[in-house]
Amino acid sequence: MENLIGFVTLLILGYVFGRLAERRHFRSIIKREHQYAGTLTFSAKTPPADMAVANARLVSGNVVVSVDYFKQVLAGLRALLGGRVSAYETLVERARREAILRMKEQARQLDAEMIFNVKLETASISKGEQQQVGSVEVFAYGTALVPQKTATASPNLGQPMASRESA
Repeated sequence: MENLIGFVTLLILGYVFGRLAERRHFRSIIKREHQYAGTLTFSAKTPPADMAVANARLVSGNVVVSVDYFKQVLAGLRALLGGRVSAYETLVERARREAILRMKEQARQLDAEMIFNVKLETASISKGEQQQVGSVEVFAYGTALVPQKTATASPNLGQPMASRESA
C-alpha cells in the first residue's frame, strides 16, 4: 500500500510541477522568439551571391531538458500500446526552440542578422535499468553573417559608394 501511495504522490507532483515548468518555459520561449524575430535562420548552405558579407562566424546553442515523472509514466504506457508519444513531443519541441533561441542570442551579440546552414543535432540521455529517456539534448549550430554596411542604398548592391565613384 505504501508503494502505491508513493507512486501516486510522485505522479501528482510530476504532473503539477511538470506542467508549471513547461508552461513557464513556453511563455519564455514565445517572448524571446518575438525579441529575436529579426534574426533570420536558413537551412541553405550559402547566402545569395549578391549579398555583401563583412564577417561570418560559427554560432551555436545547446540545451538539455528533462522529462518529468508523469510524462515518463505516460510514455511507458504508450510504449505498451504503440503510437504517437505526445508526452515527448512537447519536450523535444521546447528543447529545439530553446537551442535555436540560444544560437540567435549568440548571433545577435555579433551583430549578425542572418544565420545560414542551420543544423540541429539531438540526443537522448537515458537513465535506469530500462534505459528510459531522462532528458533530451538539442544542439543547434550555423554560420552567422554580419552584412556589410553601405553608406547609402544604391542599385549596385554590395559595393560601397566610394568604390563606385572612383570607377
